[in-house]
Amino acid sequence: MPLRVAAIRPQWAMESGRITIEGSEFPTNQPQLPEVHVGGARARVVYASPTEMSVLIPPGLDGGQTAVTIDGADSETAFVDVATTFATGLHQVDNPVFDAHGNLYVTYSGTRGQQVPVSIFRVRPDGTRETFCSGLVNPTSMAIGPDRELYVSSRFEGIVYRVKADGAVESFATDLGVPCGLAFDRDGTLFVGDRSGTIFRVDPNGQATTHASVPSSVAAFHLAFGPDAALYVTAPTLAPYDSIFRIDRYGTVTVRHTGFGRPQGIAFDGNGALYVIEALAGVSGLYRVPPDGEPELVLAGPALVGVAFAPDGGVVVCSNDTAYRLAGPGRAP
Repeated sequence: MPLRVAAIRPQWAMESGRITIEGSEFPTNQPQLPEVHVGGARARVVYASPTEMSVLIPPGLDGGQTAVTIDGADSETAFVDVATTFATGLHQVDNPVFDAHGNLYVTYSGTRGQQVPVSIFRVRPDGTRETFCSGLVNPTSMAIGPDRELYVSSRFEGIVYRVKADGAVESFATDLGVPCGLAFDRDGTLFVGDRSGTIFRVDPNGQATTHASVPSSVAAFHLAFGPDAALYVTAPTLAPYDSIFRIDRYGTVTVRHTGFGRPQGIAFDGNGALYVIEALAGVSGLYRVPPDGEPELVLAGPALVGVAFAPDGGVVVCSNDTAYRLAGPGRAP
Protein backbone atom coordinates (compact mmCIF):
# COMPACT_ATOMS: atom_id res chain seq x y z
CA MET A 1 0.00 0.00 0.00
CA PRO A 2 1.25 3.55 -0.70
CA LEU A 3 2.15 6.00 2.00
CA ARG A 4 -0.93 8.09 2.85
CA VAL A 5 -1.68 11.19 4.97
CA ALA A 6 -5.06 11.11 6.72
CA ALA A 7 -5.07 14.04 9.16
CA ILE A 8 -2.99 16.61 11.05
CA ARG A 9 -3.37 17.50 14.69
CA PRO A 10 -3.58 20.02 16.12
CA GLN A 11 -5.01 22.14 13.32
CA TRP A 12 -3.34 25.31 14.64
CA ALA A 13 0.44 25.65 14.72
CA MET A 14 3.19 28.14 15.43
CA GLU A 15 6.92 28.39 14.91
CA SER A 16 8.75 25.62 16.84
CA GLY A 17 5.42 24.06 17.77
CA ARG A 18 4.87 20.34 17.22
CA ILE A 19 2.24 18.85 14.93
CA THR A 20 1.46 15.18 14.35
CA ILE A 21 0.69 13.82 10.88
CA GLU A 22 -1.55 10.76 10.98
CA GLY A 23 -1.67 8.27 8.14
CA SER A 24 -0.50 4.84 7.09
CA GLU A 25 2.50 3.02 5.66
CA PHE A 26 5.05 5.56 6.89
CA PRO A 27 8.39 3.85 6.03
CA THR A 28 10.04 3.92 9.45
CA ASN A 29 12.08 0.80 8.72
CA GLN A 30 14.07 2.50 5.95
CA PRO A 31 17.59 3.96 6.37
CA GLN A 32 16.11 7.46 6.08
CA LEU A 33 12.69 8.83 6.93
CA PRO A 34 10.81 10.62 4.16
CA GLU A 35 11.20 14.40 4.16
CA VAL A 36 8.34 16.49 5.52
CA HIS A 37 7.76 20.02 4.26
CA VAL A 38 5.57 22.72 5.79
CA GLY A 39 4.92 25.60 3.44
CA GLY A 40 7.81 24.45 1.28
CA ALA A 41 10.31 24.49 4.18
CA ARG A 42 11.74 21.25 5.48
CA ALA A 43 10.49 20.37 8.97
CA ARG A 44 12.48 18.43 11.56
CA VAL A 45 10.98 15.04 12.37
CA VAL A 46 10.97 14.36 16.12
CA TYR A 47 8.92 11.13 16.20
CA ALA A 48 7.95 8.49 13.66
CA SER A 49 5.89 5.31 13.56
CA PRO A 50 4.10 3.50 10.71
CA THR A 51 0.95 5.57 11.42
CA GLU A 52 2.26 8.87 12.84
CA MET A 53 5.01 11.40 12.23
CA SER A 54 5.58 14.40 14.48
CA VAL A 55 7.47 17.43 13.22
CA LEU A 56 8.40 20.93 14.43
CA ILE A 57 7.06 23.92 12.49
CA PRO A 58 10.05 25.59 10.77
CA PRO A 59 10.72 29.32 11.23
CA GLY A 60 10.10 32.02 8.65
CA LEU A 61 6.70 30.91 7.33
CA ASP A 62 4.18 33.51 6.17
CA GLY A 63 1.36 32.11 8.30
CA GLY A 64 -2.23 31.25 7.46
CA GLN A 65 -3.33 28.05 5.74
CA THR A 66 -0.10 26.20 5.00
CA ALA A 67 0.47 22.98 3.08
CA VAL A 68 2.05 19.98 4.78
CA THR A 69 3.54 17.32 2.51
CA ILE A 70 5.47 14.09 2.94
CA ASP A 71 7.69 12.88 0.12
CA GLY A 72 6.07 9.93 -1.58
CA ALA A 73 2.64 10.40 -0.02
CA ASP A 74 -0.26 9.33 -2.25
CA SER A 75 -2.97 11.68 -0.98
CA GLU A 76 -4.32 15.18 -1.30
CA THR A 77 -2.28 17.95 0.30
CA ALA A 78 -3.07 18.49 3.97
CA PHE A 79 -3.10 21.94 5.59
CA VAL A 80 -2.41 23.47 8.97
CA ASP A 81 -3.21 27.02 10.11
CA VAL A 82 0.12 28.60 11.05
CA ALA A 83 0.10 31.57 13.42
CA THR A 84 1.04 34.96 12.01
CA THR A 85 3.28 37.25 14.04
CA PHE A 86 1.04 40.15 15.08
CA ALA A 87 3.18 42.23 17.47
CA THR A 88 6.73 42.00 18.80
CA GLY A 89 8.90 43.80 21.34
CA LEU A 90 6.53 43.07 24.22
CA HIS A 91 6.82 41.88 27.79
CA GLN A 92 3.54 40.09 28.35
CA VAL A 93 2.81 38.28 31.63
CA ASP A 94 -0.95 37.70 31.29
CA ASN A 95 -3.66 37.70 28.64
CA PRO A 96 -3.77 40.44 26.04
CA VAL A 97 -7.17 42.13 25.72
CA PHE A 98 -9.41 43.03 22.77
CA ASP A 99 -11.84 45.94 22.82
CA ALA A 100 -15.17 45.97 20.97
CA HIS A 101 -13.52 47.43 17.87
CA GLY A 102 -10.98 44.61 17.55
CA ASN A 103 -8.03 46.62 18.87
CA LEU A 104 -5.60 44.49 20.88
CA TYR A 105 -3.91 45.80 24.04
CA VAL A 106 -0.55 44.33 25.03
CA THR A 107 1.95 45.28 27.71
CA TYR A 108 5.60 45.89 28.30
CA SER A 109 5.61 44.83 31.93
CA GLY A 110 9.33 44.92 32.69
CA THR A 111 11.20 43.63 35.72
CA ARG A 112 10.07 44.50 39.23
CA GLY A 113 9.97 48.27 39.69
CA GLN A 114 11.27 48.95 36.18
CA GLN A 115 10.21 52.21 34.51
CA VAL A 116 9.73 51.65 30.78
CA PRO A 117 9.03 54.19 28.00
CA VAL A 118 5.74 52.54 26.98
CA SER A 119 3.58 50.54 29.39
CA ILE A 120 0.76 49.50 27.04
CA PHE A 121 0.59 49.27 23.26
CA ARG A 122 -2.55 49.21 21.16
CA VAL A 123 -2.44 47.07 18.02
CA ARG A 124 -5.01 47.92 15.36
CA PRO A 125 -6.77 45.09 13.45
CA ASP A 126 -4.45 45.74 10.49
CA GLY A 127 -1.41 45.12 12.71
CA THR A 128 -0.42 48.78 13.19
CA ARG A 129 1.07 49.21 16.66
CA GLU A 130 0.87 52.48 18.56
CA THR A 131 1.70 53.77 22.04
CA PHE A 132 -1.43 53.79 24.21
CA CYS A 133 -0.21 54.42 27.75
CA SER A 134 3.04 55.34 29.52
CA GLY A 135 4.07 55.72 33.13
CA LEU A 136 2.61 52.55 34.66
CA VAL A 137 5.06 50.42 36.63
CA ASN A 138 4.80 46.68 35.94
CA PRO A 139 1.43 46.62 34.12
CA THR A 140 0.33 43.05 34.61
CA SER A 141 -3.28 42.15 33.80
CA MET A 142 -5.93 43.98 31.81
CA ALA A 143 -9.68 43.95 31.35
CA ILE A 144 -12.20 46.10 29.49
CA GLY A 145 -14.77 47.51 31.92
CA PRO A 146 -18.49 48.16 31.46
CA ASP A 147 -17.56 51.77 30.69
CA ARG A 148 -15.48 50.43 27.75
CA GLU A 149 -12.30 51.72 29.36
CA LEU A 150 -9.20 49.67 30.03
CA TYR A 151 -8.37 48.56 33.58
CA VAL A 152 -4.79 47.54 34.37
CA SER A 153 -3.18 46.09 37.48
CA SER A 154 0.30 47.01 38.71
CA ARG A 155 1.78 44.10 40.65
CA PHE A 156 4.50 46.44 41.96
CA GLU A 157 2.20 49.13 43.38
CA GLY A 158 -0.78 47.00 44.42
CA ILE A 159 -3.09 49.23 42.40
CA VAL A 160 -5.63 48.77 39.63
CA TYR A 161 -5.67 51.74 37.27
CA ARG A 162 -8.34 52.94 34.85
CA VAL A 163 -6.96 54.13 31.51
CA LYS A 164 -9.09 56.59 29.57
CA ALA A 165 -9.51 56.50 25.80
CA ASP A 166 -6.76 59.12 25.38
CA GLY A 167 -4.30 57.10 27.50
CA ALA A 168 -4.71 59.21 30.66
CA VAL A 169 -4.35 57.12 33.83
CA GLU A 170 -6.22 57.32 37.14
CA SER A 171 -6.16 55.11 40.22
CA PHE A 172 -9.28 52.94 40.64
CA ALA A 173 -8.53 50.54 43.53
CA THR A 174 -5.57 50.32 45.92
CA ASP A 175 -4.04 48.06 48.59
CA LEU A 176 -4.63 44.89 46.59
CA GLY A 177 -1.42 43.04 47.50
CA VAL A 178 0.22 41.81 44.30
CA PRO A 179 -2.73 42.19 41.91
CA CYS A 180 -2.58 40.09 38.80
CA GLY A 181 -5.62 38.65 37.03
CA LEU A 182 -8.58 40.95 36.33
CA ALA A 183 -12.09 40.11 35.15
CA PHE A 184 -15.47 41.85 35.13
CA ASP A 185 -18.67 39.92 35.75
CA ARG A 186 -21.84 40.50 33.74
CA ASP A 187 -23.01 43.07 36.32
CA GLY A 188 -19.85 45.13 35.86
CA THR A 189 -18.15 44.20 39.14
CA LEU A 190 -14.38 43.84 38.97
CA PHE A 191 -12.59 40.82 40.43
CA VAL A 192 -8.86 40.87 41.14
CA GLY A 193 -6.49 38.01 41.93
CA ASP A 194 -3.74 38.68 44.48
CA ARG A 195 -0.76 36.33 44.35
CA SER A 196 -1.24 35.56 48.04
CA GLY A 197 -4.36 33.64 46.97
CA THR A 198 -7.03 36.23 47.75
CA ILE A 199 -9.65 36.97 45.12
CA PHE A 200 -10.98 40.49 45.70
CA ARG A 201 -14.38 41.83 44.70
CA VAL A 202 -14.16 45.54 43.85
CA ASP A 203 -17.28 47.70 43.74
CA PRO A 204 -17.77 50.60 41.28
CA ASN A 205 -16.28 53.00 43.86
CA GLY A 206 -13.04 51.02 44.02
CA GLN A 207 -13.72 49.49 47.45
CA ALA A 208 -12.34 45.94 47.73
CA THR A 209 -13.62 43.06 49.82
CA THR A 210 -12.44 39.45 49.96
CA HIS A 211 -14.54 37.18 47.75
CA ALA A 212 -12.65 33.87 47.91
CA SER A 213 -9.28 32.28 48.59
CA VAL A 214 -7.21 29.85 46.52
CA PRO A 215 -3.61 28.62 46.92
CA SER A 216 -0.93 31.29 46.53
CA SER A 217 0.87 31.58 43.21
CA VAL A 218 4.48 31.94 42.09
CA ALA A 219 3.46 33.92 39.00
CA ALA A 220 0.51 35.92 37.75
CA PHE A 221 -3.02 34.79 38.47
CA HIS A 222 -5.26 34.59 35.42
CA LEU A 223 -9.03 35.16 35.63
CA ALA A 224 -11.99 34.76 33.25
CA PHE A 225 -15.75 34.65 33.66
CA GLY A 226 -17.55 31.74 32.03
CA PRO A 227 -21.00 31.55 30.42
CA ASP A 228 -22.28 30.10 33.72
CA ALA A 229 -21.43 33.43 35.44
CA ALA A 230 -18.75 31.69 37.54
CA LEU A 231 -15.18 32.96 37.81
CA TYR A 232 -12.43 30.64 36.54
CA VAL A 233 -8.89 30.97 37.87
CA THR A 234 -5.49 29.56 37.05
CA ALA A 235 -2.64 30.07 39.51
CA PRO A 236 0.78 28.57 38.71
CA THR A 237 2.58 27.08 41.73
CA LEU A 238 5.72 24.99 42.22
CA ALA A 239 3.70 21.78 42.27
CA PRO A 240 4.05 19.35 39.34
CA TYR A 241 0.39 19.86 38.47
CA ASP A 242 -2.05 22.66 39.22
CA SER A 243 -5.82 23.09 39.13
CA ILE A 244 -8.28 25.27 37.31
CA PHE A 245 -10.57 26.69 39.99
CA ARG A 246 -14.23 27.61 39.62
CA ILE A 247 -15.64 30.22 42.00
CA ASP A 248 -19.39 30.80 42.12
CA ARG A 249 -21.13 34.08 42.95
CA TYR A 250 -21.06 33.23 46.67
CA GLY A 251 -17.29 32.66 46.73
CA THR A 252 -17.45 28.87 46.91
CA VAL A 253 -14.33 27.36 45.33
CA THR A 254 -14.35 24.04 43.47
CA VAL A 255 -11.82 22.40 41.16
CA ARG A 256 -12.79 22.48 37.49
CA HIS A 257 -9.81 20.44 36.27
CA THR A 258 -6.53 19.14 37.66
CA GLY A 259 -3.56 18.05 35.59
CA PHE A 260 -2.03 21.09 33.92
CA GLY A 261 1.59 21.94 34.63
CA ARG A 262 1.91 25.67 35.30
CA PRO A 263 -1.40 26.75 33.72
CA GLN A 264 -1.44 30.41 32.75
CA GLY A 265 -3.69 32.39 30.38
CA ILE A 266 -7.38 31.46 30.49
CA ALA A 267 -10.27 32.62 28.27
CA PHE A 268 -13.64 31.64 26.84
CA ASP A 269 -14.39 31.87 23.12
CA GLY A 270 -17.61 33.26 21.65
CA ASN A 271 -19.25 29.84 21.91
CA GLY A 272 -18.50 29.54 25.62
CA ALA A 273 -15.68 26.99 25.28
CA LEU A 274 -12.90 27.20 27.85
CA TYR A 275 -9.26 27.55 26.73
CA VAL A 276 -6.15 27.39 28.90
CA ILE A 277 -2.46 27.97 28.24
CA GLU A 278 -0.29 25.20 29.69
CA ALA A 279 3.37 26.03 30.04
CA LEU A 280 5.22 23.18 31.73
CA ALA A 281 4.11 19.55 31.82
CA GLY A 282 3.49 17.45 28.73
CA VAL A 283 3.17 19.42 25.49
CA SER A 284 3.02 23.15 26.19
CA GLY A 285 0.48 25.17 24.25
CA LEU A 286 -3.20 26.09 24.11
CA TYR A 287 -5.82 23.58 25.22
CA ARG A 288 -9.59 23.43 24.85
CA VAL A 289 -11.08 22.12 28.09
CA PRO A 290 -14.43 20.32 27.60
CA PRO A 291 -17.05 20.07 30.35
CA ASP A 292 -16.20 16.37 30.61
CA GLY A 293 -13.20 14.40 29.46
CA GLU A 294 -9.59 15.32 28.86
CA PRO A 295 -8.36 18.67 27.50
CA GLU A 296 -7.59 18.79 23.78
CA LEU A 297 -4.38 20.37 22.51
CA VAL A 298 -5.36 22.88 19.81
CA LEU A 299 -2.05 24.73 19.42
CA ALA A 300 1.40 23.49 20.39
CA GLY A 301 3.96 26.18 21.05
CA PRO A 302 6.75 27.04 23.49
CA ALA A 303 6.66 29.64 26.26
CA LEU A 304 3.09 30.87 25.80
CA VAL A 305 1.53 32.92 28.62
CA GLY A 306 -1.73 34.47 27.37
CA VAL A 307 -4.73 34.07 25.08
CA ALA A 308 -7.58 36.34 23.93
CA PHE A 309 -10.47 35.99 21.49
CA ALA A 310 -11.30 38.82 19.10
CA PRO A 311 -14.83 40.07 18.33
CA ASP A 312 -14.51 38.57 14.84
CA GLY A 313 -13.72 35.12 16.28
CA GLY A 314 -9.98 35.28 15.73
CA VAL A 315 -7.60 34.31 18.50
CA VAL A 316 -4.30 35.77 19.71
CA VAL A 317 -1.78 33.88 21.83
CA CYS A 318 1.23 35.55 23.43
CA SER A 319 4.64 34.49 24.52
CA ASN A 320 6.52 36.89 26.78
CA ASP A 321 7.72 38.94 23.82
CA THR A 322 5.46 38.21 20.83
CA ALA A 323 1.75 38.11 20.00
CA TYR A 324 0.59 35.65 17.34
CA ARG A 325 -2.77 35.68 15.54
CA LEU A 326 -4.82 32.81 14.11
CA ALA A 327 -8.27 32.25 12.68
CA GLY A 328 -10.73 31.37 15.44
CA PRO A 329 -12.60 28.14 16.17
CA GLY A 330 -15.04 27.23 13.43
CA ARG A 331 -13.27 29.48 10.93
CA ALA A 332 -10.31 28.50 8.79
CA PRO A 333 -8.95 25.13 10.03
